[in-house]
Amino acid sequence: MPADLTPVIAACTRWLLAAYPPPPGALNYALAEAQARQAATLAAHLRHPTALDVQLLHLLGPGGTGRLDWLTAADLGDDDGMAWRTWVDETVVSWAACLLADPALSGRARQALEHTEHRDEAGGLRRLTVPGPRDSEAAALLRHPDLLEGIADLHRDTLLALLDPDSAALP
Repeated sequence: MPADLTPVIAACTRWLLAAYPPPPGALNYALAEAQARQAATLAAHLRHPTALDVQLLHLLGPGGTGRLDWLTAADLGDDDGMAWRTWVDETVVSWAACLLADPALSGRARQALEHTEHRDEAGGLRRLTVPGPRDSEAAALLRHPDLLEGIADLHRDTLLALLDPDSAALP
């Protein structure tokens, strides 16, 4: 049974870039893709913190893009098939949207990654946690809190409870 999140991370990254495209240009695309991939990687590792969780994900499937597409009215076309869309995990995309919209939250999430089995797999997340001016320009739509709100709000409470379990008990 595979214990790899690569298909989910790639599909979530692709969906985020299709729904919130960068400005024209190869450099803009590369910078936006790096940020989306880092957010999807961090979110996927937090969502599926153990090898057993990843194996269950592969067994049951992540769920696909149905509700995400409906909420954003995204028309992602059918240029090279749609099979990749079945690997999109709605919660991972929602958490990635939260992380992209709030670099401080992504810093807290990076710290929480230390408590998972993936602590050594995420690599550098600097473009996500401390975006430079060029990163922000390349991912203007991808990081815009108002544009991401509909997607981020889907599972934000779960992410916040994961990052600060003590506050989840408060009314």
